[in-house]
Amino acid sequence: MPRLAQTAGLTDVQQEILATVRDFVDKEIIPVATRLEHRDEYPTEIVEGLKELGLFGLMIPEEYGGLGESLLTYALCVEEIARGWMSVSGIINTHFIVAYMLKQHGTQEQKDTFLPRMALGEVRGAFSMSEPALGSDVSAIASKGVREGEEYVLNGQKMWLTNGGSSTLAAVLCRSDEGHPEGTAPHKSMTTFLVEKEAGFGEVRPGLTIPGKIDKMGYKGVDTTELIMDGLRIPANRVLGGETGRGFYHMMDGVEVGRVNVAARGCGVAQRAFELGISYAQQRQTFGKPIAQHQAIQFKLAEMATKVEAAHAMMVNAARKKDSGERNDLEAGMAKYLASEYCKEVVEDAFRIHGGYGFSKEYEIERLYREAPMLLIGEGTAEIQKMIIGRRLLEEYRLQG
Repeated sequence: MPRLAQTAGLTDVQQEILATVRDFVDKEIIPVATRLEHRDEYPTEIVEGLKELGLFGLMIPEEYGGLGESLLTYALCVEEIARGWMSVSGIINTHFIVAYMLKQHGTQEQKDTFLPRMALGEVRGAFSMSEPALGSDVSAIASKGVREGEEYVLNGQKMWLTNGGSSTLAAVLCRSDEGHPEGTAPHKSMTTFLVEKEAGFGEVRPGLTIPGKIDKMGYKGVDTTELIMDGLRIPANRVLGGETGRGFYHMMDGVEVGRVNVAARGCGVAQRAFELGISYAQQRQTFGKPIAQHQAIQFKLAEMATKVEAAHAMMVNAARKKDSGERNDLEAGMAKYLASEYCKEVVEDAFRIHGGYGFSKEYEIERLYREAPMLLIGEGTAEIQKMIIGRRLLEEYRLQG
């Protein structure tokens, strides 16, 4: 194991899981990631391998066929996978957020129906909150669910679904005014609907269309899509938790976990960028010696390693806080903010160390350079994180009297 980004206090089981995942990443992901990414090809064989390892059920309780592991274990696995190819960690993350929301908030029937199949990777999850006309302004959601007898009819357009095409279960946030008088605060009139669908593109069930993959700068391989609902009928027993008006709270709980995940992804990508940078610096020679012997490059490596270590420590702290049952929105926001910013900086320094070769698609750092920016906006922009952090600090340090 490398010196950087070590985690103290892990159990033997956690260490064994992480060693298995790292071995899988080194042998099955890193050798093929850049080729698949350049083709924008879905990593089918990698996903099948992750199913066999049990990673789709890592945090699902043992009673539903999962491994029942902690958020910390999950985050450390994500860090390893993102070190290999960030897109693969995205495939698992959205699946996990839906499983986590079901575990925490679902009815018993919903848990019994979905969690065992999600643990096996037979049912794959997608998480849908954003819309074309809004980003982080969740209160402006316009999609609606209207009750008609024992069904809800859903209409609206959602945006930026990771796993939108490959998933078979989407947790979709809509406005639902049922039982909520006019003037109710927007966040109290939202509901999470569990939408079952076929994998693929086009009309995947009556009233539900997945138009196709969005063409992106990076974060390729994984399918990112829109979701269009036009008279989509959902049984009333597919309201998450069986109660309308709780959707905002369900989603925010999921997002807290998602922010730890994005922090872990930032840590993993930064670690890989550091590995590539320090390796290349010892091979490339200028002025008669390896560039690693030039102080300018040593300073870059020192800064990169310090950022990798700091981001990892904050990510681990945020995960452990959530595992302890405590509120972790402050720590998760800090970890996501710091890890994504440091990731961008470490990747750029590795890119600079590579010189002109960093601009070539032949070198892995080119892919990382296009992937890192997604972390700056995923699960809430840096500005949103700073708003959350600032508000929570004012709560914690409120003047008395």
